Amino acid sequence: MKYVGRELDLFSEAKNWTAYFSARLAPLIGGCVLEVGAGIGRNICLLHTAIVEKWVSLEPDAELAARITERIQKGELPSTCRVVVGNLSDIPADSKFDTILYIDVLEHIEDDAAEVVRASSHLERHGHLIILAPAYQFLFSPFDSAVGHYRRYDASSLRSIGPMGCAIEQLYMLDSVGFLASLANRVVLRKSIPTASQVAFWDGVLVPASRFIDSVTRFKFGKTIVAVWSRS
Repeated sequence: MKYVGRELDLFSEAKNWTAYFSARLAPLIGGCVLEVGAGIGRNICLLHTAIVEKWVSLEPDAELAARITERIQKGELPSTCRVVVGNLSDIPADSKFDTILYIDVLEHIEDDAAEVVRASSHLERHGHLIILAPAYQFLFSPFDSAVGHYRRYDASSLRSIGPMGCAIEQLYMLDSVGFLASLANRVVLRKSIPTASQVAFWDGVLVPASRFIDSVTRFKFGKTIVAVWSRS
């Protein structure tokens, strides 16, 4: 995986966006959780609910992982959290999880199909594999390249990498208004990294509009795609 630290800190201020997607994902997350590519631990505060028993943050970047560890030690994150520096190969083969999360991560992994198969081998029966990723390859922009994305996804490409033994439960799009902003960036602005003011405008104005419009359009298009598989 490749990260740009500035990107993680910049988007950590997107409060409306994180509240939006976390409200949809949180009811599916419980038991023993594995978050792959945990970054700076932003998602723990959003998605660690009362029904989470253990949260394992798997992060290949040692500096980012250290930031999560420090927050756990300070009591800023729940004591049920622990950090593993590495990737799925560093998780014992017999370790099983009720929820496995890839939040803005799978697009950073070159062989995504193999990654999903490996993840499914760690999934408990009836557990959830949840992927949130940028949508539509035609929106691929200098920003995607700058932050180490290999691709963006649509419903067909995500279905094609679904692991055997798992059934897709949910597949939908979020942030329909943000889609238009991403299209403008792809065609007109061609920015590699958005400014803080651009992120603030998207989060403060476009995301609240999307929360309304997404429901009207039945979550059929947007800047972000979500897929949820359940192990049979």
